[in-house]
Amino acid sequence: MPPPRVYKTEAIVLRQRKLGEADKIITLYTPNYGKLEAVAKGVRRPKSRLAGHLEVLTYTSAMLAQGRNLDVVTQAQAIESFAPLREDLDRLSRAIYAAELVDRFSPEGAESYHIFQLLLGTLRRLAAGAAADIVLRYFEMQLLNLAGFQPQMQHCLGCRKSLTPVPNYFSPAAGGVLCPSCGSGTASSRPLSVSALKVMRLLQSGALGDVLRVRIGPTLAQEVEFHLRVYVIHVLEREVRSVAFIDRLRREGVGEPVGVPD
Repeated sequence: MPPPRVYKTEAIVLRQRKLGEADKIITLYTPNYGKLEAVAKGVRRPKSRLAGHLEVLTYTSAMLAQGRNLDVVTQAQAIESFAPLREDLDRLSRAIYAAELVDRFSPEGAESYHIFQLLLGTLRRLAAGAAADIVLRYFEMQLLNLAGFQPQMQHCLGCRKSLTPVPNYFSPAAGGVLCPSCGSGTASSRPLSVSALKVMRLLQSGALGDVLRVRIGPTLAQEVEFHLRVYVIHVLEREVRSVAFIDRLRREGVGEPVGVPD
């Protein structure tokens, strides 16, 4: 439902871009109106009262007025700034990635209260120090579910038979898992270990608390991350820019792809 002429909404700031000499276009994700873009006038001026309340990754309460082309932010008050994220590049990179995925998967104006809550919960967990990569894998899988792109993990998408506890194949092009017979030699499929399938099924249908209790070593964590990353890129039909930020930090030793310590 479109917003009224003047309206107040909670929102998470997904990104910003400059407009003219003093303004910015702010991309917001709201619980009731979905993703929307609005102009923050004068926000780049040193004495702007809006600037600190509209930083990227801020959970804010905003007052907006409908404009001819874009709505205008008239007031804003930060609810949560997630300060710990801004002090830890490793966690900041994950938070930026989560915000970018919500931006990419969300058409403007398509509301989803559940996606809003998923992103808000993810930012809170990352800021609180939860296992960053596991939190992010759970976020990816749940976002895929909510956006209507959940991969099929229960039966083979080729022969339709139930999957058995043997190494299978994951195929982004097929939309999920292929059995050894159907997946072998298929160009778009990659080997999927028994443990990785179990973890991905848990990410899809379990609670985050259940996932965090599972012992996931570095090799298994890397395998699950690889399959989900390739699947996300296939669905979006484009690279995710913030992935390069995460990978660069890893190369520099800032953050390693590890699971819950044994």
